[in-house]
Amino acid sequence: MSLDAVLTRIDDDLPNAIERLLDLLRIPSISTDPTYKPQCSKAAEWLVDDLKSIGIAAETRETPGHPMVVGHVEGDGPHVLFYGHYDVQPVDPLELWDNDPFDPQIEETAKGQVIRGRGSSDDKGQLMTFVEACRAWKAEFGKMPCRITFFFEGEEESGSPSLVPFLEQNKDELKADIALICDTGLFESRVPAIITQLRGLLGEELTITAANKDLHSGMYGGVAMNPIRVLSGILANLHDENGRIQVPNFYDGVPELPADIAEQWRALDFDHSAFLGDVGLSEPAGEQDRSPIEMIWSRPTAEVNGIWGGYFGDGFKTVLPSKAHAKVSFRLVGQQDPHKIREDFRAWVQSQLPKDVEVEFSDHGASSAGHMSTAHPAFEAARSVLGAEWGHEAAFAGCGGSIPVAGYFETILGMDSMLVGWGKDDDQLHSPNEKYDVESFHKGIRSWARVLDAISTKA
Repeated sequence: MSLDAVLTRIDDDLPNAIERLLDLLRIPSISTDPTYKPQCSKAAEWLVDDLKSIGIAAETRETPGHPMVVGHVEGDGPHVLFYGHYDVQPVDPLELWDNDPFDPQIEETAKGQVIRGRGSSDDKGQLMTFVEACRAWKAEFGKMPCRITFFFEGEEESGSPSLVPFLEQNKDELKADIALICDTGLFESRVPAIITQLRGLLGEELTITAANKDLHSGMYGGVAMNPIRVLSGILANLHDENGRIQVPNFYDGVPELPADIAEQWRALDFDHSAFLGDVGLSEPAGEQDRSPIEMIWSRPTAEVNGIWGGYFGDGFKTVLPSKAHAKVSFRLVGQQDPHKIREDFRAWVQSQLPKDVEVEFSDHGASSAGHMSTAHPAFEAARSVLGAEWGHEAAFAGCGGSIPVAGYFETILGMDSMLVGWGKDDDQLHSPNEKYDVESFHKGIRSWARVLDAISTKA
């Protein structure tokens, strides 16, 4: 079987592939808003019909939330599971979109053609690159290059509440030799990256209470404790002058970067000045003894995501508030235990409270970091072929974000995940005017064809 024949078919069928993607993008499958529950089901059914059109036995599986899509195709060689999600983020603020977010368009830009619409990059466009690669392979040879299970979720953008129970109930059916996940991007929009490290995520909300009601700052100011003052001091103590996080035991389980991975990362020649310059900044603010790329990919963080209290409306009100609030998130790496960090953070906060002041905590999720072993031959097989498509040698990279499904595949299904995606830095994920380059879509399809060929013949 000739890979060149598959690649030629992909090139010839690109206009039809784009039309299929546009059709899927027209379905407003916003998972977090109950109003769109019928549209989420419609998107799931669309995918089932599309998989069936290329001879894949597929069906929707009901959950307490939105349906899962599961499909199977037999084949020789390794068994891979491909995961993607068909749900999308809400579109607010709608007035910042140039066009209807669910009326996708092909637009000409200074950098080339883009597919503009909600879900174009996250994750419908990425998901369909794999489906289109399989379509071309089946059309050319009448069969797939290996055994494949398709697994599409409809709740990724709303916390995946049905995912873990579904995996546990169907683990014998879903378990494969390796999982393939297409929900990431190219390094600096040009270098193919195989993600081997994902940071975990811990969320905490705290409310500091002093007096039992808001007070007049003229009558009580100076004598009554201000909870905003207390909260501000605690948050200011999160980091020392060198950016190191001050929560006790926080760095337990944080590993040093392996030498071979560090060398690959140095070879990427990450331009942190441009990275920060794009958002109007210039100086890295994290741990000052670490390189910027380490800060993003392999070091833990503590960030204040929101803070409020007192009066913040128009005009001015001389109030001494009763309460102050903040939301704090931690990105975790290595073997850091999110539950232990939560306990240590809460104890650390409480140790700084003055008399008459109380704190109340609310948790907002806790997931450990993900680690993908590159020992599975599929990793090197994929890395060896992606350079031919993108003109840059692929790198084993880290990811500053969190993709919990990779960890669930490891802990529940007992298999590694290989995360490869074709998104670019300016795709505006979760923002108005989201887009996916036609080049990313086209080369993404060709890339998956190369990867499937490499896995089936070399892995």
